[in-house]
Amino acid sequence: MKNHFHLLLSELIDGGMTLFLSKMSGYARYYNKRHGRRGTLFQGRTKKVPVDEEAHALYILHYVHSNPLDYLSGATEWRERDKGAISDIPRTLAYLEKYRWSSYLDYCGTSNFPSILTKTFFDGVFDDDYASTFKEFLHDRVHEDEDLDAKSLEYN
Repeated sequence: MKNHFHLLLSELIDGGMTLFLSKMSGYARYYNKRHGRRGTLFQGRTKKVPVDEEAHALYILHYVHSNPLDYLSGATEWRERDKGAISDIPRTLAYLEKYRWSSYLDYCGTSNFPSILTKTFFDGVFDDDYASTFKEFLHDRVHEDEDLDAKSLEYN
C-alpha cells in the first residue's frame, strides 16, 4: 500500500519479535546511510496487538488481506460501510488475485514471491481453502452492513 504495511507475526522463540523489530531498525539505518538521508524511514510507531484467540487471529488475517481494497478503483473506505467495493465480491476477489503485494495469493495456494511466509499457525483452520473462507468473510461483511442498516431503520 502507499503509506503503510501490516505484518501478522508469531514468535518462534522468546524475544523473537523484539529481535525482528531491532533488525527493521537496523535496515532503516542502513537505508538512510546508503541514500544519504536522515530521520525515520517508517512513518509512525509500530503498533502491536496481542492476539490470543484463533477467531481474533483469523479476523486480523482477513483484515490484512482486505486492506488493499482501499485502493480498488472507485472504492473509498470500504471498511466504513461503503458497499460499492465490498458488495461486488467477484470484482473484489479478482482485484486481490492480481494484487502482488499481499500474502493473500500465498494463502490461496498460489506462490506469489519467494518468501519467508509460513502458514502453519493456521493449519487446519481453512480446510486448505482460504479463498472460500475469505469469500465468506466478505459475504458476511455485506450482510452485516445490511443488518445494521435494517436495525437503524427500526430505531428511527
